[in-house]
Amino acid sequence: MKIAVVGTGAMGSIYAALLADAGNEVWAVDTWPEHIAAINATGLRVEGASGDRTIRLDATTDLADAGECDLYILATKADGVGAAAQAITPLMGANSLVLTIQNGLGAGERIAEHMPTANVLLGVAEGFGASMRGPGHAHHNGMKLIRIGEMEGGSTDRVETIARVWRDAGFDVKAFADIEQLIWEKYVCNCTFSGPCTAFDATIGEIMATPDRWAIALGCAKETYAIGKAKGVNFSYDDPVSYVTAFGQRMPDARPSMLLDHHAQRRSEIDALNGMAPILGAELGIPAPYNETLSAVIRARELHF
Repeated sequence: MKIAVVGTGAMGSIYAALLADAGNEVWAVDTWPEHIAAINATGLRVEGASGDRTIRLDATTDLADAGECDLYILATKADGVGAAAQAITPLMGANSLVLTIQNGLGAGERIAEHMPTANVLLGVAEGFGASMRGPGHAHHNGMKLIRIGEMEGGSTDRVETIARVWRDAGFDVKAFADIEQLIWEKYVCNCTFSGPCTAFDATIGEIMATPDRWAIALGCAKETYAIGKAKGVNFSYDDPVSYVTAFGQRMPDARPSMLLDHHAQRRSEIDALNGMAPILGAELGIPAPYNETLSAVIRARELHF
């Protein structure tokens, strides 16, 4: 299968390297010129949960070089989805698929501003904890699960085909008829830990071990869960506190990507995570003061980046 991975930061690099190592024709596409140059010169090194390997594959800063592909994987930050979709649109063939895997909400809607969504799939990644060690070098702590599904819902043969391609590359992948449920369940966990860990510069375990900070994190969880329920999300659980507690206990030493962005003096995905809750809440008449306050604090810090 010919695949373009658009956005080859930590997560995208893992996707690109393992899919290429499985025999697919993979293009790594990114705006970081030193990273692309390193990949073209010596290959893409990925170490961590899947071992330590260096894979040769094509890399470019211009998506047009990849041309028409069977699958375009969008692994950009949330604010890069629209531009990536706009660049993909003129290259797509009639059967090309777009799979977008981001934190937070709104990726599908951003894509819809630039292309019809009939060939768009949504994905959710869990348990990777990836980071960049340098140009052409990514590290990941785990490879738990990737969930994919049709943006419009339902089970299809093409989703199963894409899931099989990922499985053949060593990923644990499952296809779901209701991917929106999985996106929201991860979103509740993201909002529980991303904003608080970033605001207090703490690991997940440190947040959970400090009562006043944990109360703020749980406030974020309860707000986002209530908003999702009001929107008709079919959550698999009825108690958000128990759910996020169990989630956090599995990775106490983890630092969310939002906190890592701040350590690197990069702007985060706050608008797609905690910052989205007060917007959606206002539409439904549900206040979200915990998420709103944390978002204001984090945006203020990012003015100095």
